[in-house]
Amino acid sequence: MSVLVVQGLSKSFGGVRAVGDVSFAVAPGEMLALIGPNGAGKSTLFNMVGGQLVPDAGSVLLGGVPITGLGPRAIARHGVGRTFQITATFGSMTVRENVQMALLSHKGEVWSFWRPVAGRHAAEADALLAGVGLAAQAERATGVLAYGDLKRLELAIALGNEPRLLLMDEPTAGMAPAERVALMQLTRRLATERGVAVLFTEHDMDVVFDVSDRILVLNRGTLIAEGDGASIRANPAVREIYLGTGATSGGH
Repeated sequence: MSVLVVQGLSKSFGGVRAVGDVSFAVAPGEMLALIGPNGAGKSTLFNMVGGQLVPDAGSVLLGGVPITGLGPRAIARHGVGRTFQITATFGSMTVRENVQMALLSHKGEVWSFWRPVAGRHAAEADALLAGVGLAAQAERATGVLAYGDLKRLELAIALGNEPRLLLMDEPTAGMAPAERVALMQLTRRLATERGVAVLFTEHDMDVVFDVSDRILVLNRGTLIAEGDGASIRANPAVREIYLGTGATSGGH
């Protein structure tokens, strides 16, 4: 059974159609990339799935349960995690404490934040940090981490919510090329191990073709192609509209 099923999603702004009748599904452990030129409608589609925008038409099902139109917090409670272009961490806390805070939130203990964090779910936090290669950094202040390590920390935080679906919006933005591939290969390994479905937007085509199982291509709000890397590379419409232009920026 697919983790995420999107059926006929559409959204217009001021009479201008941003996304029109888009449908797709994501399976457990699958890495599905969403690409397209500037103005293709990727962010609009992404934000309808994540709850930031309410679609004009269509439906979003998570594990067969309708989540269409729910807000981000409600969607998160249904098992959707998200990472953003700009990392959102507490710089004054340690690396471990940042993950502990995510675990507290996930376990419904947000109202007891006034109690000392130290020791609460520490072993679980350390296991998550070990999974992303940050075990040795656990007691460092988050504010001094290198950017690539911050991105890995954000991944650990997202996984702390035990998501069935992980939404990653331009996850490698601002990273060096080698770091980009490493982060997404790590994401792929963890997604496979945990059976987490991953939907991500990405401007780096090397990353997209390296780690994705399938690729969706949007143009002017319409899904123009869907398939594995080889079929997308060979698709004449994609080559003409997107890849063939020499563009490397996915845009919004």
